[in-house]
Amino acid sequence: MERSLLQWRLLPLLALIAALFSIFFASPRSLQGNNRCSLLPHDHYWISSKRIVTPDGLISGSVEVKGGIIVSVVKEVDWHKSQRSRVKVIDYGEAVIMPGLIDVHVHLDDPGRSEWEGFSSGTKAAAAGGITTLVDMPLNSYPSTVSPETLKLKIEAAENRIHVDVGFWGGLVPDNALNASALESLLDAGVLGLKSFMCPSGINDFPMTNITHIKEGLSVLAKYRRPLLVHAEVEKDLEIEDGNDNDPRSYLTYLKTRPTSWEEGAIRNLLSVTENTRIGGSAEGAHVHIVHLSDASSSLDLIKEAKGKGDSVTVETCPHYLAFSAEEIPKGDTRFKCSPPIRDATNREKLWEAMMEGDIDMLSSDHSPTKPELKLLSDGNFLKAWGGISSLQFVLPITWSYGKKYGVTLEQVASWWSDRPSKLAGLHSKGAITVGKHADLVVWEPEAEFDLDEDHPIHFKHPSISAYLGRRLSGKVVSTFVRGNLVFGEGKHASDACGSLQLAT
Repeated sequence: MERSLLQWRLLPLLALIAALFSIFFASPRSLQGNNRCSLLPHDHYWISSKRIVTPDGLISGSVEVKGGIIVSVVKEVDWHKSQRSRVKVIDYGEAVIMPGLIDVHVHLDDPGRSEWEGFSSGTKAAAAGGITTLVDMPLNSYPSTVSPETLKLKIEAAENRIHVDVGFWGGLVPDNALNASALESLLDAGVLGLKSFMCPSGINDFPMTNITHIKEGLSVLAKYRRPLLVHAEVEKDLEIEDGNDNDPRSYLTYLKTRPTSWEEGAIRNLLSVTENTRIGGSAEGAHVHIVHLSDASSSLDLIKEAKGKGDSVTVETCPHYLAFSAEEIPKGDTRFKCSPPIRDATNREKLWEAMMEGDIDMLSSDHSPTKPELKLLSDGNFLKAWGGISSLQFVLPITWSYGKKYGVTLEQVASWWSDRPSKLAGLHSKGAITVGKHADLVVWEPEAEFDLDEDHPIHFKHPSISAYLGRRLSGKVVSTFVRGNLVFGEGKHASDACGSLQLAT
């Protein structure tokens, strides 16, 4: 009897020991649960790695997550001091834990053109690529987001369909640019900032703005301390001689139609008003962000000069400008068409130099998909095909794969893709692995290589139009956490789309 009683009393202790073993030695592959928002059935847990990218550098240690928030970050040497009894611990070994990527330049085309992409497929692709927050552009959807009413349509279209967090830019167009109350209503409705084009956008309900529109827009944005994003190209008369070298299937023919002078002219004009954003200026508090810079020569020099004078200006470029060059684009392969265009190899080297020296602030995908038939792949006419590069799911491995030869570090990747984008968009609860931030995290293996071919799982809607098909890349995404939810792990998504809308207040 006494022996049986002793055995009975030992059973809870044995069960506790077994539970502790399962907690401390849990494998990411074994995580499954009933929470449909997350593949991990825990609200409170630790994740560990030999390589965690923090604002203080790369550490070996652990991150504690509770209620979707990072509540502690400890180095390995201090790990034994932490109270973690009965708390799940996931050890990712040598895989890198980094703040989730924030892509501030994405066209999800929803509502109105969801056959081009859509919130569901686009955010699934983001989750599979380690992107935890997207900021959706105001055009390519229909109608364009230029008023509180059209923003409401976006919000309704996104409801229960986003697998990562999503914010929105509003549009600065001639119809609202000179109407301060209209812009204030749009900003009050929650857009994170405004976007304008200095050349035709290709979308009928999103016309181009002039410098007067931009100046007036900045005066309103200054009150809200939010940014204006600008597509900086301005059309100029071209002198293209007729002849056999103007074959529309040749990429160089298209390249000649959008020379660097278009970017330089637009940026020179734009910077004539950014001086107002300096401390003490009439638009102090506003900020100008130049999107998808392609020209690494005179255009970049102008931006550097403006920064040096105190203008509140930042600039991004995109992975396709860093990965490809004009010389290598095959004849008729319109998957590579975008605007501004991909330029020559010398320009690409200068862009990398600017990235490494900090003259370019951040990266974005400018994921701009369409229906395959609009890319005119069978015809190969660069002058008529839709311009836009599809890359959303693979920007992390693309950045790493093409950046390795330049000595890119994990800390730089986190700065370009997380920290600086979070500050641009005013998403101050995101962008870093530090106490109090959202537990938006990507776990990835930089050394793991894979072929991006037809057999690779691709989640954006039209994989066939991606210029990256056929490439061998380094950097496999293992897991993606959004506000503590494991939304993607080991090739699977959580059942439900539980992303949150990020609206400015």
